Amino acid sequence: IEQYCKDPNPDAVLIFVADHISIPADARRIDLTDKERYERIRESLGRYCAIVELGRVEESDAVRWIQEYCGSREVKMEGDAGRELVDSLGGDMMMISNELEKLILYVGEKKRITLGDVETMVLAAKQRSLYELTDAISARDRTRALETLDAILTTGDGDEAAIGHLYMLAKTFRQMLVILERNVRDQRMLWAALWQGFRVPPFAADDIIRQARRYKSKRELTRAIRLVAKADLALRSNAPTKRLVLEKLVLDLTAEPKPETEWMQEELGV
Repeated sequence: IEQYCKDPNPDAVLIFVADHISIPADARRIDLTDKERYERIRESLGRYCAIVELGRVEESDAVRWIQEYCGSREVKMEGDAGRELVDSLGGDMMMISNELEKLILYVGEKKRITLGDVETMVLAAKQRSLYELTDAISARDRTRALETLDAILTTGDGDEAAIGHLYMLAKTFRQMLVILERNVRDQRMLWAALWQGFRVPPFAADDIIRQARRYKSKRELTRAIRLVAKADLALRSNAPTKRLVLEKLVLDLTAEPKPETEWMQEELGV
């Protein structure tokens, strides 16, 4: 490369694409591994090439782009649907663009994309594997949970969709919490308990009820939600690898919860 750059073909443009590096919207929060890779590229190729950084966009910018693109195609996209699309795909604009094209084809002459359309077309496939993961987690089957996680990460978008996976996990545990709080026992009660935009796909109704009832208390589910939030924070910080964060989360979620400690009031001498 160095020799070529000293005497390049004047009629050619050479472009190197470093798509193995993920640059967040806030470059200060770049993953440590990605930062090291970027610095190596800058030190080696930076002497010969101009470097263009294409970081992930902010959620609000992604939603705005969706609305503008749909407008150019004369399709109406509901606000909640746009936000759900961005959240579920972790703000990855290439994935968002691909899924948006599918949605536009799906709605056809209706020319209107609703939250239900996003849930049907985009989330259903992701959720099937997700419910397999939460099934293993709720059963505290650590081996099966790790195997399911590995299958999720080695197919589709891999580690890059980690934040999207966490979003779906958090949502599922919140749904389970509502199910437990309202003592939901069948699908009829489920549809009454979960509101529009927070409902589960029909294929998962019985599964999520069964999984929720494996938890003995609301405390266990709130603990799970806190663990997911902690993992989300780790992903957005300088985590060694996204896979490591998710694997640790699964280990924590499948661990037996510690018994509650009863605080005894100490008698103080007067």
